[in-house]
Amino acid sequence: MKSSVFLKLLGAFLAVILAGTFVLNVEIGREWEKSLTSQLEKSLQQQTRLFAYSVENDTTHPLQDVVKRVSEATGARATIIDRDGRVLADSEADPEIMENHAQRSEFVAALNGAEGEASRTSKTLGIDFLYTAAPIKNGAVRLAYPLAAIKESSARIQRSLIRGSLLALVIAVVLAAAAAVLISRRLQRIVSFAERVAAGNLSARIEVDSADEIARVAMALNTTAERLEQSFTELESSRQQLEAVLNSMQAPVIAVNREERVDWVNGAMNRLMPNRVRLHAALLETIREPDLLLAVHETIQTRQIHTTRAHVLPGRTYEATVAPMFAGSAVVLLHDLTEVERVEKTRRGFIANVSHELRTPLTSIQGYAETLLDLSTSDNATREFLEIIRKNAARMSRLTEDLLTLARVESGEQRFRMQEIAASQLIREAQQYFAEMAHLQGSELSIELSEDATVKADPEAVHQVFSNLISNAVKYCPPGTPIVIGTRQRDNDVEFFVRDTGPGIASEHLPRLFQRFYRVDKARSRESGGTGLGLAIV
Repeated sequence: MKSSVFLKLLGAFLAVILAGTFVLNVEIGREWEKSLTSQLEKSLQQQTRLFAYSVENDTTHPLQDVVKRVSEATGARATIIDRDGRVLADSEADPEIMENHAQRSEFVAALNGAEGEASRTSKTLGIDFLYTAAPIKNGAVRLAYPLAAIKESSARIQRSLIRGSLLALVIAVVLAAAAAVLISRRLQRIVSFAERVAAGNLSARIEVDSADEIARVAMALNTTAERLEQSFTELESSRQQLEAVLNSMQAPVIAVNREERVDWVNGAMNRLMPNRVRLHAALLETIREPDLLLAVHETIQTRQIHTTRAHVLPGRTYEATVAPMFAGSAVVLLHDLTEVERVEKTRRGFIANVSHELRTPLTSIQGYAETLLDLSTSDNATREFLEIIRKNAARMSRLTEDLLTLARVESGEQRFRMQEIAASQLIREAQQYFAEMAHLQGSELSIELSEDATVKADPEAVHQVFSNLISNAVKYCPPGTPIVIGTRQRDNDVEFFVRDTGPGIASEHLPRLFQRFYRVDKARSRESGGTGLGLAIV
């Protein structure tokens, strides 16, 4: 680790130094060349103006002599052209064989009355030149200075910079290596401290011998270690207290931390599981029940109690209550419902079997009673008794059918045939089917539809729900009052409703409204032929 940190630090220092040196050399060389070029340009422009002044005021010497004299004085190539671009005199070449210069950019500017400048390779001499031109009467003058001198000067500066940079680089490498060694040693102290804390030695501390950033990190780690040691002591005390409470309980209990790892289990939990529960392992390793794992996760996130059923062991059902605890942890309490479910399953089976066995004889009794009623008889007492038999047999038949339906739903045997269907179609079919029932009671069945939507439902099951709800509305609302069925939009869901003007239900009855055989008005329910199972099925 030590050599690794040292090499990384040294490598980083060297990379910074090399990059800085390279950039510095490139930028200084570029700026130096730019500065020389700028100075040359200003000087050449001034000399070009003097050249133009000399040409316009020297009428005694030939133009070729003038350009020779100017070239010797400035060290630059001198050229004179007329307004048409024809070369009149040049210090380096024969004007007679030189091409027309009217299209040269510096001359274009000068012939238009302004000073021109350009940098390019001369077609005549094949050398890079800096050109400056100035206007004169009926033409223009130009000075051209070779750029090779500037490039040579820049190269000399560049070589000097490289030699100086190499010397500075050697010194910087030595200093960087020393700094890397110092930093590496101090980091090694921090690593050693971390390793001791990781091994459980919370009394470990880092020696602080300076006041820089690394020293502040060391002091912060020392403070953290002190607080961690104090917290660990308090946590250990709490753990021992909690473990005593858990082990005194007969119900299986498991406590998990905010990372959903097992912190504690009581003896009952260890006896319940085939293999002893491993502390600090993920809860998923012990319990693989998705509903229970989700309840634990939700409790830790929301800090609210959640209850669910879980099959922790094959063939056994538990009610799991998950409650939040301190520091983001949670505790799971398991209550064995296997025997309760067995009794409930037996009860449902008994009800289903009895209902099934009663169906045939009740149907026979109802059929015989209806047959006897159809026979002509003048004995009113006999007809009255037969009608009582028929009504009670019909009521018992409805009761057995409702019990069978409820048993199938509760046992999970009821299979729903889900399909896509328009909500408005379900409402209109219900209106058509139950309109006559409402009309016989003096009521009108109307519909209210929100924006039509498609729902996924079992039409037969929805029809049965409407049957139970509309039957209740017809039975309990005053004659002549309207009954409304319809839909309304609830976010992404469609809500079906049945609305009437009946007497309503007192608030104390609402919690038990969907219990089987529960009636708010028992006398009236029996008179109307209700079984007490309609809302339980809903």
